[in-house]
Amino acid sequence: MNVKKIIIGNDHGGYDLKKVIVKHLEQQGYSVEDVGSHSDAIVRYPYYAASVAHAVAQNPEDNKGILICSTGIGMCIIANKFRGIRAALCNTSYQGKMTSAHNNSNILCLGGRCIGAFEAIDILDAWLNTPYEGGRHDISLGLIGEAENTNFSDEQWNPDIPDIP
Repeated sequence: MNVKKIIIGNDHGGYDLKKVIVKHLEQQGYSVEDVGSHSDAIVRYPYYAASVAHAVAQNPEDNKGILICSTGIGMCIIANKFRGIRAALCNTSYQGKMTSAHNNSNILCLGGRCIGAFEAIDILDAWLNTPYEGGRHDISLGLIGEAENTNFSDEQWNPDIPDIP
């Protein structure tokens, strides 16, 4: 992957793990844009998922995204509601590797209360360092594109993230 920027977002359940991941990415030389949340105050994850999904969808050749909530499930659900997004919830480095190799995923979702920091870094590195294989997998990605073109409207949900009191 020739990633130029990684956009990361989280809710309160992913805040602690996000700090570890951002530090690791910066040490690896990646440009990181952190869209928040910037504390462990309770927030609504769809706002942050939408922000990351929009940034990735606008520049899919250069941008990848990471979303972290308590389980990763909610973030993954909302991210996959956006055209062009292939978000994958991964709990093992094998899943991280295979979602890059076979699905060309562009957003990695992690559960901040389901996996530890070491596991998260292993998953992240496997995801970032595994190239998409193409070939027979292009057929499936084409079918996903057909489903998006049929099921999604041209207007995308793009809310502003509310201020946290």
